[in-house]
Amino acid sequence: MAGRARSAGLIGVGAVAGVLVSLGISAYAFRDTRGPIPLEEIRAFTDVFGAVKANYVEPVDDKKLMHEAISGMLAGLDPHSAYLDADAFKDMQSDIQGEFGGLGIEVGAEEGIIKVIAPIDDTPAARAGIKAGDLIIKIDDKVTRGLTLPEAVKLMRGKPRTSITLIVARKGEDKPLEFKLTRDVIRVQSVKSKMIEPGYGFIRVSQFKERTVDDLVKQVNDLYKQGPLKGLVLDIRNDPGGLLHSAVGVSAAFLPAKALVVSTDGRTDDARRKFVASPEDYLRGRGEDMLSKLPPQAKTVPLIVLVNGASASASEIVAGALQDHKRAVVLGTQTFGKGSVQTIIPLRMDGDNPSAIKLTTARYYTPKGRSIQAKGIVPDFIVEDTPEGNFAGFNVREADLVRHLENAKVEDATRAATVPGASAPRGSATPSAVVTKPIDGKLVSPKRYEWGAPEDYQLLQAINQLKGKPVDVAKPKPDSVAVTTPSR
Repeated sequence: MAGRARSAGLIGVGAVAGVLVSLGISAYAFRDTRGPIPLEEIRAFTDVFGAVKANYVEPVDDKKLMHEAISGMLAGLDPHSAYLDADAFKDMQSDIQGEFGGLGIEVGAEEGIIKVIAPIDDTPAARAGIKAGDLIIKIDDKVTRGLTLPEAVKLMRGKPRTSITLIVARKGEDKPLEFKLTRDVIRVQSVKSKMIEPGYGFIRVSQFKERTVDDLVKQVNDLYKQGPLKGLVLDIRNDPGGLLHSAVGVSAAFLPAKALVVSTDGRTDDARRKFVASPEDYLRGRGEDMLSKLPPQAKTVPLIVLVNGASASASEIVAGALQDHKRAVVLGTQTFGKGSVQTIIPLRMDGDNPSAIKLTTARYYTPKGRSIQAKGIVPDFIVEDTPEGNFAGFNVREADLVRHLENAKVEDATRAATVPGASAPRGSATPSAVVTKPIDGKLVSPKRYEWGAPEDYQLLQAINQLKGKPVDVAKPKPDSVAVTTPSR
């Protein structure tokens, strides 16, 4: 297995059932790192293998035992390292193209529970009402407790126009909810835009795909065709991540040439890199530089970036880069905190039966050296989903995951506070509580809205900031799961 192989640095938060496993392509030198074999541990492994083969209640295939052993080895490291068998490897390759069959939800697993990280805009899951934070407890007739994430994703994937039933547990609901969905070909339109009012544009990036930078250029140009912009809002709420080079490209659209976007640091030379606002780092040799077609005003237009707890990985790279360079004001709630790099290391590439491992190899750092891992990006203005608080649902971040990789630089907070010109975020710095009100004896969460809708509270605050008006930041709340206010 010597020589060089292409690999991918994965920067997504979970897996997508019709989902994206988010990738950023990089070169990986597959080198011999075997070293001395730990004989005592190998003996223990073979003893267990032999005991299972001889004594398990039913015969077990050797291939299955080895597969499970490898999967367990990687799953014990951190939530994002995994073994990719032929099916998982092929799914990963198809996902990065932005078209796949399934439901359109970003999911993660924790201690045997399949959790919705975020539904993808305009997909069967989003249209049916699946929400971030939902726990999928049953897929058709299969209980999910104990399923691995790849197993659950495989059950949810399927041919377009086939039916599937999900049983979901949702915070605030007394009984599980049943959703009957029809699978579809998920063609992710990762960038959408509209003019909020004359002079103020809105661009939403829902995922970072192969064509995201191209689509961003088209949307920005479409906005400028409607007249000059006084301000622009870049919305990456509920964006679970995607391709690293796309994240670099989106950042480069608004940053000066050659500005540092993100750096990585790990144990090997391949894991230590800097990515800058340059075609070499966002094109990967693919086609013409679409960013050259942007109006020059895009580099200076006042910019707000909207984020929330489901903004992860590639989203955090963009928010951190624009924040550190003081190119944009970040508004919303603290991001997910997925700041580790996963590299695809091919093990076998024999035609129809490939396999690989997805291994955490580095951490991401913002231009000022802040580690994203298990911390995320803290907005300049902390603004919740509504004046009453955040929507019930997504309340788990990277730091809450079992075996999550620690933030390597414990001095990050101190260093960030001493950066010239740095200031504390405006609003509550404590974890946001979900405010509920009892109506007819039942706790009711704040009403949800579509991103970019007229009632989008965070967007309204972003427009206020662009206009120089006061921003209604979050008020400090007790560190509790729910704060109940008297009914009126």
